[in-house]
Amino acid sequence: MGRGKFKGKPTGRRQFSTPEEMIAGTSSRPRTFKREEAEDIEDERLEEESEEESDDSEGEEKKKGTQGIIQIENPNLVKPKNMKARDIDIEKTTELSRREREEIEKQKAHERYMRLQEQGKTEQARKDLDRLALIRQQRADAARKRDEEKAAKEQKKTEARK
Repeated sequence: MGRGKFKGKPTGRRQFSTPEEMIAGTSSRPRTFKREEAEDIEDERLEEESEEESDDSEGEEKKKGTQGIIQIENPNLVKPKNMKARDIDIEKTTELSRREREEIEKQKAHERYMRLQEQGKTEQARKDLDRLALIRQQRADAARKRDEEKAAKEQKKTEARK
């Protein structure tokens, strides 16, 4: 008889031990698990003893999550520097990194340049002002010429009527 899409394989079955088997110690678990559990219990006992010792010394940090289990030897790992509010020195100035210094210098230079630009003291500002004066002159000449042509047309119309 068909079982549907998936066929049952004997390798995929799980066997769970009953509470009676667990109490009697006759569960079908591999014996290596018992050894590993014994080692884990011993490790936990040693960790508790080391924690009691580490409570006396404040130099070590308390590990979170899996950090206590996994030992990482990463030379690039930056450890966070946690400081309490009472330990912070208010008068102490922090040194800026090279990138931060360069960024601040760049902003100051840009502000200085813009101030000089507004005052018209830079080369670009002078060129812009000269160009602006030339455009204003051309527009004034064009407006004067239009006014003269308009006046000439009106004068011709009045002469034509007479």
